Amino acid sequence: MDFIKSLRHPLHCEHCEGISEVEIPRHHPSYEITQRCNLDCIFCYSRVAKVEPGYYGDLRPKAITISQFGEPLVAGESEVIRIAKTLREIFGNVRLDLQTNGVLLTEKICREFDIVMISLDAGSREGYLRITKRDFFDRVVENIRMSSGITYTAVRTVFLPGVNDAELKGIAEIAGCAEELFLQPVSLYRENRELLERIDVERAESIGEFLKTAEMLSELAEVRIPGCFIFNLKRALKTFTLEEVMLFHRNAFAEKPRIEREWRFRV
Repeated sequence: MDFIKSLRHPLHCEHCEGISEVEIPRHHPSYEITQRCNLDCIFCYSRVAKVEPGYYGDLRPKAITISQFGEPLVAGESEVIRIAKTLREIFGNVRLDLQTNGVLLTEKICREFDIVMISLDAGSREGYLRITKRDFFDRVVENIRMSSGITYTAVRTVFLPGVNDAELKGIAEIAGCAEELFLQPVSLYRENRELLERIDVERAESIGEFLKTAEMLSELAEVRIPGCFIFNLKRALKTFTLEEVMLFHRNAFAEKPRIEREWRFRV
């Protein structure tokens, strides 16, 4: 219970409606640059989604994510920096969060963002190759260390039971230099047959498995879990005991991902 009470949401979740009493919460705005990617991760929801480039969300943001679909840095360092600077010109003192796989990350890019979230779902070169189908593990680890010395850095990993169980401790050790290890439960899409053939769905849907994993990894890194997960967990604990909640299962299956926020413009 002490671990549950000490859980903190990622800094990225600040200003997101999912951590407050909102009937239909929305993620804070995002700017989508591209759906292209230089990896081929078996769990990625961009495999089954389609979005248009541009800004999505309200016009008085406190935080903007670049971006939730695709790998933004394949557009090139100068283009990513141009977009970041333009968004600051439009919106002023807004927090800019970068979501990236870290392969093409540079010091110049890190200096433009308040938070850099680097995806890493394996703790070894072999595991990385199996999950991403690319051989960039060493470069990403180096860039995590580089980013951690420049700006607020979160290593973002997805809990994939049956796929990356043996990799999680290695990921946590790598994340020890960063401000956070942002652990997320997986979302499953029936269109993604490759993942469904390998994932342990029972464990992927288990609240207890996810929380026990977070607690185990917290011995090696500063573990954070999604703010909306924490919000609903605390709400459940007002009615149920911890022992009961640990037996709960969530529905890990989701509809084809799409952006619920309104498309506004492209810079």
